[in-house]
Amino acid sequence: MALAKLDVVVLDCPDPRALAGFYAEVLGGTVEGDGEWVDLKVPGGRSLAFQASPGHVPPKWPAPDDSQQFHLDLVVDDLDAAEQGVLALGARPLDAEDRSRSFRVYADPAGHPFCLCACAA
Repeated sequence: MALAKLDVVVLDCPDPRALAGFYAEVLGGTVEGDGEWVDLKVPGGRSLAFQASPGHVPPKWPAPDDSQQFHLDLVVDDLDAAEQGVLALGARPLDAEDRSRSFRVYADPAGHPFCLCACAA
């Protein structure tokens, strides 16, 4: 028997509203709240939350001496189209050169790594 249920994944960042807006454009959904804590209600899934962290230091990727802490895997139908979309929204590529793979790695505007995956969900 489980001891708990997953409620929400929270990303620390310098500007919660801006980062929630980035992910709303990528995943859809509605942004709720303002200030120190902002929620993104994602259609058909769990919510993401964004918490103000004035001293936020983005994770380093890849860095064997520093942990990335976590990353999000986002399933897409078309890697090229999704890549164009996230780059236009302010993401930056971290590991997207190998076009033969079924995934590419990017950083969101606050520096959190995420993957676009053309993989079976």
